[in-house]
Amino acid sequence: MGAAAVSAEAVRHAVDPLVAEEFPGLRLWSLPLTTRPGASHAGLKTQLKMLSDRMTGAQAIAQRQEPIPHAYRVFFRHVGIDPERRRTPIEQAVLDRLHHGSFRSRNLVDDALLIALVETGVPVWALDDDALDGELRLRVALAEDAGVPAGRLAVSDRVRALMELFGPTVPGVGVRPSTRRLRLIAVAVGGVPEIHVEEALFGAAQTLGAAEGPA
Repeated sequence: MGAAAVSAEAVRHAVDPLVAEEFPGLRLWSLPLTTRPGASHAGLKTQLKMLSDRMTGAQAIAQRQEPIPHAYRVFFRHVGIDPERRRTPIEQAVLDRLHHGSFRSRNLVDDALLIALVETGVPVWALDDDALDGELRLRVALAEDAGVPAGRLAVSDRVRALMELFGPTVPGVGVRPSTRRLRLIAVAVGGVPEIHVEEALFGAAQTLGAAEGPA
């Protein structure tokens, strides 16, 4: 089992002024951890099984109308993404559960992120903190940003885009077996209360082995 410890409080990052003007509820939070990624363990697999058992087909259908999943659906449409074609993170996780018959265990970090997503509806990603350069922020991707189409909303550090918003990370910034400092990031949209963002971040941290949650 890997081990993790929260090394600081959650941080709210800047949003480019033009992006904030168009999407006033859009927020980016992060939480640094010291960690040792590895294989999942029996406790996490049991937790995933319990979450799977709670998610019936009827609940999966009704889930998209709940306030937080609905807020992400509204945001997707606002930025020109059809949520029936490209699912929001929570809807994709639920559909995968229905397709496979359960939430599938992958590894310690991915399982922690999945549990946080299913329990709160707020998506959380993990980056290798040592691969980042400077403060994170939300901005529009530029032509020189490799791996993210220009004009798309992106999470970036000081020098480059790290991932398209709600998309995969670019090569070289994701968690690897050698990662020892990890940065959890959560993206909130209008209608998603801060408390749920905290629950997602600190829930993932606790699942990874952290001793403390938010005060």
